[in-house]
Amino acid sequence: MAGTIVVGSQWGDEGKGKATDLLADKMDLVVRYQGGNNAGHTVKVGNREFKLHLVPSGILYPHITPVIAAGVVIDPGVLLAELAALEAQGISTAKLKISTDAHLIMPWHKERDKLAERWLGHNRIGTTGRGIGPAYGDKVGRLGIRVQDLFDPGILAKKVEAVLKERNQIFAKIYNRLPIEADEVVEEYATYAEALRPRVTDTSLLVWEALRAGKEVLLEGAQGTMLDVDHGTYPYVTSSSPCAGGACAGTGIGPREIDRIIGITKAYTTRVGSGPLPTEQQGAEGEVLRQEGAEFGTTTGRARRCGWLDTVVLRYSARINGFTEQFVTKLDVLSAFERIPVGVAYEVDGVRTEHWPSSESDVHHAKPIYEYLEGWGDDITQITKYGDLPAAAQTYVEMIEELGGAPVTAVFVGPGREQTLLRDPGA
Repeated sequence: MAGTIVVGSQWGDEGKGKATDLLADKMDLVVRYQGGNNAGHTVKVGNREFKLHLVPSGILYPHITPVIAAGVVIDPGVLLAELAALEAQGISTAKLKISTDAHLIMPWHKERDKLAERWLGHNRIGTTGRGIGPAYGDKVGRLGIRVQDLFDPGILAKKVEAVLKERNQIFAKIYNRLPIEADEVVEEYATYAEALRPRVTDTSLLVWEALRAGKEVLLEGAQGTMLDVDHGTYPYVTSSSPCAGGACAGTGIGPREIDRIIGITKAYTTRVGSGPLPTEQQGAEGEVLRQEGAEFGTTTGRARRCGWLDTVVLRYSARINGFTEQFVTKLDVLSAFERIPVGVAYEVDGVRTEHWPSSESDVHHAKPIYEYLEGWGDDITQITKYGDLPAAAQTYVEMIEELGGAPVTAVFVGPGREQTLLRDPGA
């Protein structure tokens, strides 16, 4: 068997948690391949709602082995608190596996993240302040501390002391902050070692052996394509690669192991934090989208910026990731509108383009060109078959398929597992 990757096709918050939950029933392993606790998945099961930040969505299924791979940066205190909360809700976390090579978020990462955002003022990126960017920065700068370092106190102490010798100078001389004590950090992180030890393993080997044994493996990331550090709206991006290529690198498997790449597409567009959002609506319609869609961050509670669907973004995302199909989420939210604009192209300095601009300046100058579709007005949250959707709603989905670059195989009309309409594009 080969692997399946779930990727957000926009700026994150597309509903990947529910998509993963839908697919997980047939999976043996679910792997989180990048990001940290700066994002989250909300999964609704019956009357219960679970907000997951670091733990893969597959944790909710007893038959699945959930895996946190090497591409993730882990705040061990946050992870252990999340596991304790799941156990308190009756969810066993005993099968969770954590990569020896995953990097740790350290106290200086969180401190640097918050201080840098304040220092940047109106030029700030809009991070969550949880230390994800600085942790990835240290990883690339070869100053990172990994999960495996927790189990060798001598190495841990040497690495912490070496980093703080330089970082404390920055905190004192640039930010006028008190130094972080190395001994206190080592003592704190030593307490995490024993709690994590039974879960830590070579997850690259674990996933590879599962694939060789014919098992089904699902790879899930955080954020979305337009927040990719290489291909997103830089510098207003995350610090890792949520794209399909990042799934292979973060997990430690080759691309030949993948045969299905599913783009998760929200029926409209949202993003959190600063940066371009060409179809953003800052008036009443944007507020309707926000309220109807409950567009507030799973991790931070921040209100999301909202706008109409942008098919320029979808085509770009399909190209970058190689989507084999799309799941369309939150179609029910658009029932509130009599007429629905859809961004089909941009005008950049008087020139029409249907492709994502290659320069940051052009992105900021891009003006969306809209086509207008008829709304359907009816509540669709109780519909159980795609063919029973109003004709206008089906036309909207077909437009996403035509302009978005990949067939639509599932449509979500609510947050519940049962509010999923399967669709055969060839029928």
